[in-house]
Amino acid sequence: MKAIQISFDERLLAELDATEEARRDGRSAVLRRAVREYLQKKRRHTIAERYRSAYGSDSDIGDELAGWGDEGQWPDE
Repeated sequence: MKAIQISFDERLLAELDATEEARRDGRSAVLRRAVREYLQKKRRHTIAERYRSAYGSDSDIGDELAGWGDEGQWPDE
């Protein structure tokens, strides 16, 4: 693990220090989890944006696939 130095607003740091999780696990552990969650959320958002871009109403793929739904034989339900 690599140590880094970051700056925090004193109020925000005091609020963090007041949490049970920070007292129990330490600031570093809480901040690592927060960054991990942030990065996971960012990845999910990026993937969702790419899907919207590729398959959204602004893409040409809808024109390419138009009519294909009528070509197959669908089972009776």
